[in-house]
Amino acid sequence: MSDKHLSSQFDSELTNVSTRVMEMGGLVESQIRTAVYALAQFSVEASNEVTENEPRVNAMEVDIDKELSSIIARRQPTARDLRLLIAISKTTANLERAGDEAEKIARMVRSIISSGAARNLPSSELGIAADLASGLLRKALDAFARLDINTAVSILKEDDAIDKEFDGFVRKLITYMMEDPRTISSSLDLLFVAKAIERIGDHAKNIAEFIIYVVKGADVRHTSMESIESVVR
Repeated sequence: MSDKHLSSQFDSELTNVSTRVMEMGGLVESQIRTAVYALAQFSVEASNEVTENEPRVNAMEVDIDKELSSIIARRQPTARDLRLLIAISKTTANLERAGDEAEKIARMVRSIISSGAARNLPSSELGIAADLASGLLRKALDAFARLDINTAVSILKEDDAIDKEFDGFVRKLITYMMEDPRTISSSLDLLFVAKAIERIGDHAKNIAEFIIYVVKGADVRHTSMESIESVVR
């Protein structure tokens, strides 16, 4: 992930913590896939699995942050190495929050099932957005492993597609509730699911921004795409 240092031990520590971030990312991806499966199949078992595994994601974030604090205290890194360590910390925070969103989807699925309205809701229409969000997070993690700023820029652009899917689904859901007010409670649960999916895409976008920060030393949060592309060029 970074250039070689005079200290081979420092290189080893950076490699180790980066590997643990990828492991955490793999677990979060699995959580999201299971949550989406729970929604598609209205599976209580799958939704329970997501909830049961959620503490593992939290524990990994805490462990990685402890290791990062130790590295910074012992190595006193400068410039790009320090940016990398900061970006790793922020990436793990975003992964933990993406895991929270997966757990939220699981909880909403159980609520919808218990309402008895599961089969009458347009939940299948969330599949496209869910696939986009999950794929974007995977792409962000791959790009972070390579510090690939070109892929990072493409992720920032692709996040707009998830936002559009969310907006379209909200409009459909409002129409659905107006046509059958008995489904309002369960439809609101489904709205929370849609928002959770959108937030997963946002966390992937955040990770992409950290990649640019590491490589270019520029904080591109809350800036226009034109400005970001100018930084990357």
